[in-house]
Formats: sequence, structure tokens, C-alpha cells
Amino acid sequence: MNDVKIRTAVIGAGKMGAIHAKVYSELPQSQLVAVVDADVKKAKRLSGKYNCEAFADYRELLGKVDAVTIATPTAAHYELARFFIENNIAVMIEKPLAVNVEEGKKIVELAKKQNCIAAVGHSERCNPVVQAMKRLDIEPKFIEANRISPYPFRSTDIGVVLDVMIHDIDIILSMAESKIKRVDAVGVNVIDENEDICNARIVFENGCIANITASRLALKTERKLHVFSRQAYLSLDYFKKYGIVVKADPNIDIAEKVRKLRDSEGLELLKVNWPDLLHIEELKIDDKEPLRLEQEQFLKAVADKTLKPEVSVEEGLAAMQCAEMILESLKKHKWD
Repeated sequence: MNDVKIRTAVIGAGKMGAIHAKVYSELPQSQLVAVVDADVKKAKRLSGKYNCEAFADYRELLGKVDAVTIATPTAAHYELARFFIENNIAVMIEKPLAVNVEEGKKIVELAKKQNCIAAVGHSERCNPVVQAMKRLDIEPKFIEANRISPYPFRSTDIGVVLDVMIHDIDIILSMAESKIKRVDAVGVNVIDENEDICNARIVFENGCIANITASRLALKTERKLHVFSRQAYLSLDYFKKYGIVVKADPNIDIAEKVRKLRDSEGLELLKVNWPDLLHIEELKIDDKEPLRLEQEQFLKAVADKTLKPEVSVEEGLAAMQCAEMILESLKKHKWD
């Protein structure tokens, strides 16, 4: 498979399906074979754009593809993933992995049994800002994430935790690298039956603490992450693809220098502008499309099973398990 193009297909012709189809059509290692949607008219509109076939029934892909991306409503993920994994066809499943942890576990177990490449589309892990942060190799002690936006009028079958917060859950779990000790959360539904706003505090066994806020009822879009560690402080903006890092080593003697200036020259501490004293660096960020990087990693793993996709189904399941803990905590703190 290293010498030939990987035959790919997208299940679901909605917004995310269209993005996946576009990227697959552009990747040199991919041959986009088909787009599948129960609404065959939608599939044909998209397939016509990328000169591939259109099907209403995903079963028609058997024998035609090596890998598929599942970009359907979450409720269909398990049925589709099971079909393709059982037929040894690699799957990329848009987040969340499944509608619940039980179904997620079944997908993980089946992929392991079949030795089939299975990935989860947590594309925010491929955000250039996150990739730049990963290269710093820090050990976080406190993480604060805020992800808010106006109502998107999509993914109405799930609440803000599984729709939006799960991006940050996945990133935080990959950073903390520890089992969860405790979760406390509060949220409220305003527009629909599921929660639209949620705040969660996650305490890890290694002492790391994360505070996450997600809302799909905001007046603006904001996606930010702040990380505190012994090695550095990071402030990241996913939306603007910008970040700064304040490393501990270059700044370790600043407070002592200021105290000496106070004692020797009578410096007035209240007039000191702290940010002016710090050594602050901008993160070196490669502006690469997250979904493209995600699919490249997926197809590399399909071609060479010694490699791993950016986010495995095991990691996708861990994010779901954490999300389920948050949802259980919401029930305990339910608003009247």
C-alpha cells in the first residue's frame, strides 16, 4: 500500500463530510472513491465536485475502499464503525467516538481484535498551536480552557460537553498523562434538552488540576488555553493560532533583582510594570490546516501499521469516559 494511493471515502455529506472530502481529494496519498449519504442527492452534489461516486448505502463501499471517514450524526457512529472494522477497512470517526462509553468500548475492542487502524477526529489536537505546545514537553500543574461561541445550529443531538468541550478534554488528558481522581461540574440547558453551558473542574492523581468552560450561547467565539507548570507559563489562542510562552529559567531571578533595586536605589515597587520585566517568547507555529494533518497521520498509519494516528480510538474513548464523568456530575448539580 506504500506504493499506491489509499482508496478513501467519506460517510456523511454534511458540513464536516464536505471538509473531509475536500482534504482527501487534495492529499497525494489519497484517491477519493466515493461520498455516502442516506440523502443521495446530497452525496451526488459533493461527489460531482470531486469527481467520485455517490452512494446512499455504505455497504456498497465493500471492495472499493481501504479507509473511510465517518462524519455522520453521533448516533450512527457505532453501527458504521463496526461494519467497516469487521471488514478490515480503516476508520476515522469524527468526534465524539460514540454516543456513549459502552459503544465506544465496543469499537475499541473490535479494532484491537481485528488489528484494524481506527482513529478519532479530534482535529484540535492537530491545531498548529497545540502542536507547537507539544514540542515544549512541559509538565502542567494547572490548566484553564475556555471554548465559547454563538449557537452553531448543528450537533443538536448532543450537548455542549460532547460537542465542544470534548476537544479540550482530549487535549488536557494528553497533557496531564494521569488518571482522573475527581470531577466536579455544573451546567445548564437553555435552547434544547441537552446542556448548552458547562464548567468542569478535573483533579488528576498526579496533582494536576484543569478548569474547563464551554458554551454555545456566547456572543463571540473564543478558544483559549492557559497552562501553568514549573517549566513555563503558556497562553494560547486556538482561534487566532497564536501563543506566548514565559519560561521559568530566563525569568527566575527577576523578583530578586527588583528587590535589590528597591533596597539600593529606592525603587517604588508599585510603579514596576511586571510584564515589562519578563522574558516573553512567541510560540513558533507552523500554520498547517489541522484536518489535513489529521488525515495525513491517519493515512500514514493505514499504510504502515507500526505508526499511530494522531488520536487513537483508545484516546477517543478516554475523552468520552471523562465527558461521561462530567455529565454525571451535571446531574448531581442539576438546576431547578
